[in-house]
Amino acid sequence: MERLQKVIAHSGIASRRKAEQLIQEGKVTVNGKVVSELGVKVNRNDKVEVEGIPVHREEPVYYLLYKPRGVISSVSDDKGRKVVTDFFPFIEERIYPVGRLDYDTSGLLIMTNDGEFANSLMHPKYEVDKLYIAKVKGIPTREAIKKLERGIVLEDGKTAPAVVKLVSMDKKKQTAIYEMTIREGRNRQVRRMFEAIGHPVLKLRRERYAHLTLQGLQPGEYRELTPHEVKQLRVLATTKQKR
Repeated sequence: MERLQKVIAHSGIASRRKAEQLIQEGKVTVNGKVVSELGVKVNRNDKVEVEGIPVHREEPVYYLLYKPRGVISSVSDDKGRKVVTDFFPFIEERIYPVGRLDYDTSGLLIMTNDGEFANSLMHPKYEVDKLYIAKVKGIPTREAIKKLERGIVLEDGKTAPAVVKLVSMDKKKQTAIYEMTIREGRNRQVRRMFEAIGHPVLKLRRERYAHLTLQGLQPGEYRELTPHEVKQLRVLATTKQKR
């Protein structure tokens, strides 16, 4: 037996919070009867519908994808561009990305059909280390890098301090490569931070997400997360949200 809102969240229809709202609004039925109170539990034989649409009870699955550049972090695109689900042609479950990486950014992306799990990872209070490798135009001064390390003011507010490490520089080509570790998940954050100090990002890859890395994968390849890795992410999200 599982709580009704958890079943809806696992189906990918909505987050658990949204599922609770749908239940309270009387938009959910179990075996043809409207359920409007939270706390109801259902089993696998119960027929659950949300606004008349049957809930498909899938087993939760979790994958790590090495997203290539030039791919949309979505399940579809009205412009016909390649999307991340195109790399999973033989996966029957309706998976989707947890968060997103920009079209021109490559790297580590988690894919799942577990709405509750995805929602917990994207919670505003969930602060997980994300390590990026950025190739930037020009060679920033030490003072410019210190601005990133202290936190820099963007149009949506000041960022949290970042950890920035120089990997290499090419004085002839006037480019530099940096490792940057951040804990926030703002839109195009790494690119905007470097732009704010006058050094646009030429190439960007997310190398690490919490304890997960791209080791053993090439762009476009994926692997299933182990139960232990999923458990670690759940524990980390729960710990962060309780702070």
